[in-house]
Amino acid sequence: MLLLKPNCECCDRDLPPETADARICSFECTFCVDCAEGVLKGACPNCGGNFAARPVRPAAALARFPASSERHLGSAAACLERRTAA
Repeated sequence: MLLLKPNCECCDRDLPPETADARICSFECTFCVDCAEGVLKGACPNCGGNFAARPVRPAAALARFPASSERHLGSAAACLERRTAA
């Protein structure tokens, strides 16, 4: 089952479970659409894989299977620059 991580690992933007703006790789590294397509140019900095839209878990299922609350931040140079520039 997907973790539905709560933030972009690059810019730390909140990514609630109902958003259509989350992108994941096959290892569930999670990024906002802006970072995935812009900053990272479609390649995961952790595994080199591509991104796909993260599925939205239906609200009824969220009650039983909640999203993760553990935030993750990546260490890719482009992401570190983006976070310190903000």
